[in-house]
Amino acid sequence: MNTLRHDDASAAEFRDALVDTLLANKMITSPVVERAFRTVPRHLFVAEGTPLDVTYNVDQSVAIKRDPDGVIISSTSAAYIQARMIEQAELGPGMSVLEIGSGGFNAALLAEVVGPDGQVVSVDIDPEVTDRASELLDATGYGSRVTVVQADAENPLPGLDEPVDAILVTVGAWDLAPAWLEHLSEGGRIVVPLRMNGITRVICFRREGDHLVSTSAEVAGFVPMQGRGARDERVFLLPDRNGHHVKLRFEEDVSADVSLLDGVLATERTEVWSGVTIKHGVSFADLHLWFAALLPGFCKLAVDEGTDMAAERKGWFPFGVVRGDSFAYLAVRPVPEGGGVEFGARAYGVHGEAAAAAMVEQIQAWDRQGRDVEPTFAYWPTGSQRPEFGKDTAVLVKTHGLTTIAWPSAADAAAGQGALHNPEK
Repeated sequence: MNTLRHDDASAAEFRDALVDTLLANKMITSPVVERAFRTVPRHLFVAEGTPLDVTYNVDQSVAIKRDPDGVIISSTSAAYIQARMIEQAELGPGMSVLEIGSGGFNAALLAEVVGPDGQVVSVDIDPEVTDRASELLDATGYGSRVTVVQADAENPLPGLDEPVDAILVTVGAWDLAPAWLEHLSEGGRIVVPLRMNGITRVICFRREGDHLVSTSAEVAGFVPMQGRGARDERVFLLPDRNGHHVKLRFEEDVSADVSLLDGVLATERTEVWSGVTIKHGVSFADLHLWFAALLPGFCKLAVDEGTDMAAERKGWFPFGVVRGDSFAYLAVRPVPEGGGVEFGARAYGVHGEAAAAAMVEQIQAWDRQGRDVEPTFAYWPTGSQRPEFGKDTAVLVKTHGLTTIAWPSAADAAAGQGALHNPEK
């Protein structure tokens, strides 16, 4: 248990400053969520000794547990995304909510939001995490208002007999477990950090009959799901001339023969530029999602220090595409007179220019049809009555169903680029 007790007035000042920032940035939009964040002492749920400025930082998560390699496997999420997820779920007094992934603090917030007549159940696969959450909830007065369960939430939870109004998943999920949908009421909402070909969006889905439709989405990252719902990436190492590696990380099944890339880093690098620009400080996270949905062969990249790519780190981003014996990755170069940067692609391999051109074509399509446009998402469980998906809809096959992503104007983009990648065809 965290026995650290910062001066109450000092902690309250940090907490109020955090809430003021969340309100100003419209991350908190309802009085009931504001009151919860002003009430629950976040500093009593993080590791002892964590400074108040770190604890009450708007966009900084705080580690709870690491694996033997030092990788974070449980954390208290950044305050902004906790606020957004509760707002996305549209929770209020008297409602019932299931939290998948425990830590204690978020469950206490939920207890404040649903009030004494509501119900909060928090489940985690790790007994150390649930023991810690239970202890901290007891110590802060929320023990009687939150039921903590140690279990793999991929399975139906015993004792949860009535459907809940909302489910908040606080770990990165590759798919939606059928058990979650069994626990969700008709018209209920599930807020889940859903991984789609390596790119995560925190999506609020509303249940509509036999499927789910999105009502909102946020950009954030989460520690990955453990247990039966875990999904490992496939990582391929490309050695350079000095024995360092570029790592290609695929989340979907790799249909191409990646062995064709042996020795690719010894080839001459090529590049293709798109003419598409963006100003400094402007987010282009929607381009990442566009790639993940519409660019066959999409992967994420990581590089060892010592590689040529590492030395040029400020000029590229870790999103790539494989085309046979070649691969390309997203690059930028400055626009004259400080106007921002231009997107393009750099590539290695005999057919590197073609790989770079494929990425640039999607950059240009995104600029025409997907830029600053909010896509909509849907989830179709196995057995649901699915419509005929049009060419304006990207389809990602999951274990227990399909995720679809649609941009309002994607049909026009498809006419110029060919039909979007649809795994069912």
